Formats: sequence, C-alpha cells, structure tokens
Amino acid sequence: MKVFDKPGPQNTAEAVKLAAQRARELGIKELVVASNTGRVARAALDAFKGGKVIVVTRHSGFSEPWKNEMPNDVYRDLISRGAFVHTGTHVLSGIERSFNSQFKGVYPTQIVAETLRLFGQGTKVCVEVAIIASDGGLLSGSMMVAVGGTGEGADTALVLTPSTSNRFLELRIHEIICKPE
Repeated sequence: MKVFDKPGPQNTAEAVKLAAQRARELGIKELVVASNTGRVARAALDAFKGGKVIVVTRHSGFSEPWKNEMPNDVYRDLISRGAFVHTGTHVLSGIERSFNSQFKGVYPTQIVAETLRLFGQGTKVCVEVAIIASDGGLLSGSMMVAVGGTGEGADTALVLTPSTSNRFLELRIHEIICKPE
C-alpha cells in the first residue's frame, strides 16, 4: 500500500497509475473513478487501456441548483474515448443531507459516511462511487477498483467487490492500494 504524505490533487497521477497497475495484476476489468471536471477521468482512460472505465460525477444541483458540474464538452469527450459517464446521487448523503440541514440530527447513512472517512475522505468516495455505478447498472458485480479523492483530484484507490445501495452490507473492501496519511 502506498501512503501519500497529504491528501489532494497532487497525488492524482500516481493514484490512478497505481490503481490501473493493480487492476491489471489482478485481472480486474472495471475501474470506477470519481470525476467532476474530467481530469481524473482522462488520467484513468490513459492509464487503464483495455478495461472498462466508469466515471461517476456528482449529482445535478450539488453546487448550484439544476446545474451539472461536468461541462458538456468534457462529457462528450470522455464518451468518445470509451468511458461510461454516470451522474448519480450521493448514496452516503443524498436525502439525509436535506433532513440534517432542516432538523439538525444525525442519521444512519451519515454515520456510515463518517466511519468510512476515518480511513480518509477518498475511502468514502471510493465506496460511494462503486455503489452509484452499481445502482446505475454499469458494473458486473465482480471485483473492481475504485478511485476517489479528497476535494479535487484522486488520492485513494481500493480493490473491492461492489454492491447496490439496497445491498450495501454485501460490499467488501479487499485491499487499499493507496491513500493519504
């Protein structure tokens, strides 16, 4: 396992390279990456030739009502390069974020998210994008590699067996490829 000195986008190139390398070593054919600007997605497409790259973006309205963060030209470019791009709801916050904002409580999904963040924000993101891609019907259910990060860029990669959100407890993390300290 590679441990980066600190989280952040400066780790993107190496995190994606390590993820693709480990996927090849294990014979894994699916790589899921979190990407809102397309930068991580492009790096994954360059590093993971011959496999399926699934790009998960944040849901519409995440930062601004009714707006998608990924520009249309970037979306089209990724598709033209063979990526599968999916915009999905954060399964580890989603509707509970609305209740928390309104009623100031703590809800089970938030507890799961915070527990995963004990390993780093990127770990939570990796699990989340694997579930979002599963819910979108983009994964086979076989062992795969997920790449996520802290804020911008990528700094975490996991080998895992995904699940859909309604079968969350069946998800298994097999290996941490890289993460920040």
